Amino acid sequence: MNIHTHKRIAELVDENYAYASVLYYFGIKFYDYDEKTLAQVCRERGLNVHEVIQDLEAIYEQDESQVVSLSALPIDVIIAYLKHTHFQFIKTRLPYLSKLIHNLPALPYSGIVADLQFVFPLFVEDIIRHIYEEEDDFFSYVLNLQLAYRTEKPTTRLYLDMEKCSIQEFAIHHDIDDDEMEGIRQITNNYATEGIDSLHLRVVYAELQKFERELGIHASVENEILFPKALMLEKQVQKIMRAKIRHN
Repeated sequence: MNIHTHKRIAELVDENYAYASVLYYFGIKFYDYDEKTLAQVCRERGLNVHEVIQDLEAIYEQDESQVVSLSALPIDVIIAYLKHTHFQFIKTRLPYLSKLIHNLPALPYSGIVADLQFVFPLFVEDIIRHIYEEEDDFFSYVLNLQLAYRTEKPTTRLYLDMEKCSIQEFAIHHDIDDDEMEGIRQITNNYATEGIDSLHLRVVYAELQKFERELGIHASVENEILFPKALMLEKQVQKIMRAKIRHN
């Protein structure tokens, strides 16, 4: 798609809501410059307009076919991928969404805006806590299992961890927590934009929906690839432990 520098920022974002996030990373909050053209804003901020256009044109949607290619990778590489996604969520996606929602004008959708501004910070707090718990507990446990399998030397600490928890228990707990955005869907009427005139609110809905898709892809990697691999790994380590006990 050709992006014309003479178009107003509001026009560009209305054509593709994802442009708002690209502009944000250049320091351009679209709602502060909506009546100015892309060329004007770039001049004001000392930006190379061609670089901005290049990034706008490079937008792509994450595709579920990317998940399939992960299935053949070692478990530590899959965990590294998931940790990188966690990093992107915490450092990039959630702050952007928080800023968008915080700056929503109250009128004429004061009820929806008030609900989003109350609920979304709680959602962010909950999902960040979930991420850190997952990395500190589950990922660490799986990586210790992998080390024990590779070296055939399970540690006493790992033995105690296996007594306290299992991959199956992690998977059940994860499945219960899978639909974190149910409350936000209710507030936004499943992100329906019919009858909503506010470009800012439509961008918020589009970004929330996109983030839910990203969470879904992330959950698919964990549920369909990581958990089955980890369960098999756990059984292999248990087999090594039983063999060592028999030989002692």
